[in-house]
Amino acid sequence: MSALRKKFGSDYQVVTTTSSSHQKEKRRKRQRFVDKNGRCNVQHGNLGGETSRYLSDLFTTLVDLKWRWNLFIFILTYTVAWLFMASMWWVIAYIRGDLNRVHDEKYTPCVANVYNFPSAFLFFIETEATIGYGHRYITDKCPEGIILFLFQSILGSIVDAFLIGCMFIKMSQPKKRAETLMFSENAAISMRDGKLTLMFRVGNLRNSHMVSAQIRCKLLKSRQTPEGEFLPLDQLELDVGFSTGADQLFLVSPLTICHVIDTKSPFYELSQRSMQSEQFEIVVILEGIVETTGMTCQARTSYTEDEVLWGHRFFPVISLEEGFFKVDYSQFHATFEVPTPPYSVKEQDEALLLSSPLMAPSLCNSGEKNSSLDCLELLEDPESTTKLPAKVQKMTGRDGLPRKLLRMSSTTSEMTYSLGELPMKLQRISSVPGVSEEKQVSKTTKIATEAISKSVADLPPKLQRLAGEGGRMDGHLPPKLRKMNSDRFT
Repeated sequence: MSALRKKFGSDYQVVTTTSSSHQKEKRRKRQRFVDKNGRCNVQHGNLGGETSRYLSDLFTTLVDLKWRWNLFIFILTYTVAWLFMASMWWVIAYIRGDLNRVHDEKYTPCVANVYNFPSAFLFFIETEATIGYGHRYITDKCPEGIILFLFQSILGSIVDAFLIGCMFIKMSQPKKRAETLMFSENAAISMRDGKLTLMFRVGNLRNSHMVSAQIRCKLLKSRQTPEGEFLPLDQLELDVGFSTGADQLFLVSPLTICHVIDTKSPFYELSQRSMQSEQFEIVVILEGIVETTGMTCQARTSYTEDEVLWGHRFFPVISLEEGFFKVDYSQFHATFEVPTPPYSVKEQDEALLLSSPLMAPSLCNSGEKNSSLDCLELLEDPESTTKLPAKVQKMTGRDGLPRKLLRMSSTTSEMTYSLGELPMKLQRISSVPGVSEEKQVSKTTKIATEAISKSVADLPPKLQRLAGEGGRMDGHLPPKLRKMNSDRFT
């Protein structure tokens, strides 16, 4: 085996390097759902008979088309309409015989000086554009020409309103306003205010503001449900301040948008190491009303796992000058490294829990007397143990360490509780240093027995009989029962 390694070692390294570079190139060219410029890489296919729905909303269909197709339809529609109407005028002149009696001065044609198709086309253009050169005109001897003129006026108004309105709406669309809204090229993960936070930056290049600007984030990630269903593009919401109102932006200067990674975050289990094998895409949607036009504008971008920098922070871009604040957009995309733990928030929480194992009894009801015993029973119960984190379950099954700690804490708490019920003299004796625990317990028990027997001797005969028969002392009864007994024997 060693000989084979020596012989093919270099080739193996070359293959490994080539495959790793191929993987990097493939990873770099991974298909995005949303491009950096906001365009969605989605194509609808196999619509079948559903394509008729586009014709039912023809105006929106024309507005959504690309500019080259829009201009082509605009020119084609006018050209066809002009040729059609010019042909109608030429047909009327041909049927009436006006083309053959051009030089007859006594004959009154339908349209004066229309003797071929070019002249009919020029007459239509002059009428449609209301130019009126005065050389060609409709006479009163042609009722069909008057009807065609009315039809031409109505059809021309409809075509103008439809196509010019379509072009105006397309030119006034606020999509180009999104070109002056900037997003940082990369997102960053680092600590902010003591919490692991995902951050990216947005900015507005124009002096005109975005009214009611709001930002949202979606996490696109494939997952499989417990039922076995595979979801290739599952959309999860990333909270960027919806609960606190931080998603409502006053976008005058560049802002850093933050998503706190906590137990409710989809990145709760994300660490620096696991991010190298993860595949996800963060889609950012910024919406607002353009101040100058009052139209709603939406800008989009996305960040893949390769564009999320772990342990980085954005450079500050705002500086105070003489009488104003200056924004340096040359540092808009720049980041720098900061100390950041490479562990996920889940791993940090588990490590914090394991670092203080005596905090486990606090999970139970500490207000009751036997809280530590209840916690011990809770950990010994297999059903309740499964509710704990994995590392805590593993720890509970290793040499019985937590159980011993809980027993020790329960014994100590019970002893303290019992000492607290004794008189001050007994408590003072039990707390004398240098006395072993067993001697303290025996002394305490002996003194407590003498005190109890002495107190029983002072009771009435009926109560002494109850105490001698093993009846429960009033000192251990609840207050309500003690009051009932005192009312009964008095």
